[in-house]
Amino acid sequence: MTPNHVPDDQASKPTQERRPLDLKDFFSANEARLDRWRALLRVARSLADRPVDEAAATLRSRAEELLAELGPLEAFFGYPGPTLMTALHDRLTVGDGAGFALLCQKISAALLARSYRHSADSWETRDEGEAHMPDRLPSALNGADNAKPYFETLVVVPSDRALWPEIRNGMRRLRRPLDEFIYEPVVVGSFEDALLGVILNGGVQSVILYDGFPFRSHHQLPLLHEHLARALRITDSAMEQGSGTALARLIKRLRPELDVFLLTDREVEKLAGQDEAACVRRVFYDAEEGLEIHLAILEGVADRYRTPFFDNLKHYAQRPIGTFHALPIARGKSIFKSNWISDMGEFYGVNLFLAESSATTGGLDSLLDPVGNVKDAQDAAARAFGADRAYFVTNGTSTANKIAHQAIVRPGDIVLIDRDCHKSHHYGLVLTGGQPHYIDAFPLTQYSMYGGIAIRAIKQALLALKAEGKLDKVRMLVLTNCTFDGHVAHVKRTMEECLAIKPDLVFLWDEAWFGFARFSPFLRGRTAMGAAAALREQLRDPAYRKRHEEQQAEIAGLADDDPRLLDLHLLPDPARTTVRVYQTNSIHKSMSCLRQGSIVLVADDAFHTTEEAFHEAFYTHTSTSPNLQIIASIDVARRQMELEGYELVQRAIQLSLELRREINAHPLISRYFRALTPEEMIPAEFRGTGFADYGSPHGTWREAVQALREDEFVLDPTRVTVLCGTAGYDGTQFKGILADEHDIQINKTSRNSVLVQININNTRSDLAHLIKALADMARAIDRRLETGGEAEHTAFHARVKALMEDVPDLPNFSRIHDAFRDDPASATAEGHLREAYYAAYDGGSCEHVPLNSPEIDRRLDSGPELVSANFVIPYPPGFPLMVPGQVITREIVTFMRKLDVKEIHGYTAALGLKLLKPEALRRAQVRDLAA
Repeated sequence: MTPNHVPDDQASKPTQERRPLDLKDFFSANEARLDRWRALLRVARSLADRPVDEAAATLRSRAEELLAELGPLEAFFGYPGPTLMTALHDRLTVGDGAGFALLCQKISAALLARSYRHSADSWETRDEGEAHMPDRLPSALNGADNAKPYFETLVVVPSDRALWPEIRNGMRRLRRPLDEFIYEPVVVGSFEDALLGVILNGGVQSVILYDGFPFRSHHQLPLLHEHLARALRITDSAMEQGSGTALARLIKRLRPELDVFLLTDREVEKLAGQDEAACVRRVFYDAEEGLEIHLAILEGVADRYRTPFFDNLKHYAQRPIGTFHALPIARGKSIFKSNWISDMGEFYGVNLFLAESSATTGGLDSLLDPVGNVKDAQDAAARAFGADRAYFVTNGTSTANKIAHQAIVRPGDIVLIDRDCHKSHHYGLVLTGGQPHYIDAFPLTQYSMYGGIAIRAIKQALLALKAEGKLDKVRMLVLTNCTFDGHVAHVKRTMEECLAIKPDLVFLWDEAWFGFARFSPFLRGRTAMGAAAALREQLRDPAYRKRHEEQQAEIAGLADDDPRLLDLHLLPDPARTTVRVYQTNSIHKSMSCLRQGSIVLVADDAFHTTEEAFHEAFYTHTSTSPNLQIIASIDVARRQMELEGYELVQRAIQLSLELRREINAHPLISRYFRALTPEEMIPAEFRGTGFADYGSPHGTWREAVQALREDEFVLDPTRVTVLCGTAGYDGTQFKGILADEHDIQINKTSRNSVLVQININNTRSDLAHLIKALADMARAIDRRLETGGEAEHTAFHARVKALMEDVPDLPNFSRIHDAFRDDPASATAEGHLREAYYAAYDGGSCEHVPLNSPEIDRRLDSGPELVSANFVIPYPPGFPLMVPGQVITREIVTFMRKLDVKEIHGYTAALGLKLLKPEALRRAQVRDLAA
């Protein structure tokens, strides 16, 4: 059913804002609106039941205050719109308490269930006698699959507010039964209101700009006036002129997925071909073609809604296909006709099997060599993620990383890499024969975890390699962004400073956990593709070239090892720099995608030199029988994120802020548990702005955005590290209690913490579930301490001390043994991981020595050196303590001995440490010298 809107006969009555918009409102305005509407409904119900007395007057005053708070927010949303808001004001004004409560109920329920998107009744002002709740079941469960997708279009006009109802009604009259979607116009009248509209309203999918609008908003919004111009760097000329193209560029910067249409009375033929119109989808001459504008809006949304592979797969599943290939499960006959496994078909449903095939013909296309709908789906993903190219991977980011390594790295190349990165990168170097130059991230010893790699440490390594004449062998820098625990690098600055030293350096950013960040304007600049785009734009800027020339004059004559270079923000040479950026994402980790759905994103100005090698690597690692459902789910996940990712991610951020605040402010929970803050998880030297806490009651949106723009490291707000050691639980034990006693699943743990990941799937009910579990556990600890006597208190405090104070130091990476280094006398740290890895394949070259044996201590004191034969990775904390060929130090052994985790990959307690024998090392060294 299409909403049958009541025409606007008058604009909503003016309201006076009583409460300024805060941090939460900007991260998820929809949640803030719902809270206010539910509060208003509670007041309205009380008012309807009261006689006319002093209490009723108080309730009426409170209802007026809440309506005044809602007024500025509702100006930027299509529903309930001016007509319903006016009716609400009128009923309150004339004292119709019952009618006021009924209308509040209708609006609040429609917003909560989003029924206004498909129900005409939600838009009516008439009384319905008895309030009722709309159907809250998902359309897939209630059979309502014929509703047209609904969105909102922001219309920015310079005309008088009295004409806005006519504009709205004129656009509604353009609707046709054939339209694939339905949209509601939201009219605003200024530059500032347009920005606020795209920030607050996640339902906006397109923007129409009528040239000539004023800059200032008529709303009294101090946060807007104080912050937007500064934070978004709006130019004075844009402020004065109300330029449509200036606003369009800013809108695309905030939400690049939106379609922007410009209506102007300027010379449209000339304007359309100018650079300033590049960010506009179409330019129209004034409003002479209303239907064409309407169709252009629908076409723009249809482009994003279209899922080439998934659409084709649905069509394929409905065809009467005869299968004579090696996939008995296709079409499902072997399942549904089975006497023994038909329950599998009942569980999964028929479509899963109808949509299976091992063929790449009949319109299905090939993942390995796509020319049709798979290629179209990948092109759509590249557009959505801001990349030049995108490649789907159906066996996870572990494989995506190996594809990138094999495509880029050649045997003997030096690769700067985080020792704490995912094991797939280490195995990628084994595969390619690249030499890792390990760099340590900053340690968070008290939580048994590492952060990120500082820019200074990377520059130090590059400059040392340059001083030794090895810079030409340096091929790639591999970094994790964000880390498992949420440490997010300053990606653009990192690449700038590295490219200032080596202009052709290739970057591989493992953003397995951070794919969603593309769809948040607050986080986008911290992604590899976002930073690559900004870097390309900067290198083309004449003003930047001048800055670079000035810096070159300033540092002329400095030696490569001059410490001043480490403290200076180095600028790359625009004439020599090549932007070469690769990003891997686990789409399944943060988007609506089946497990193992991943992607490789490419922004490489020299891709023509790597393309053949990349395709060869892709062929090497991609199955010839890829899972079609995973491909389809990547396609659908892209559609969702382009159309509603902004709203979903903002909501996830808002939920994480609520969780942080509730845990740390709760009088009972905070006695034993705490959500760690950026101040606790990022050393002060990496937080130049001094930003300390997302959850602080005094924290502001401006401060958070400034930190996201400027600080070397920030903390992903959606990743909440909850300290449990203060409650006497280690991470593994706490994870088990949450799962076994409260049905709450947690993935990552450390010695004394667990990681709570908030994503687009979470709801406020999920938060309530976790909060109640923490409160119940805190009460149980209280009772145990109250009834257990002194012995219980002593045991509890001893356990907390062991977890929080007696923590082992995190060992730095030591070095690769000289047997696996080209030049043992070199001051730089690269070495051959591949040779060390395969040396262990000869069983006679290895030995096992028990970890706690005196032999270990004797050899640490007097030799021969202990050299690891394999990777040793304890979970938690999850980083490789040892890699093949690494010299084992006393610090590493001490850490291993203090570990109390059950899962250590590459280590069997009954056997001990697996080591390369001294004679095997001597043989390897002799071979190297001979070579």
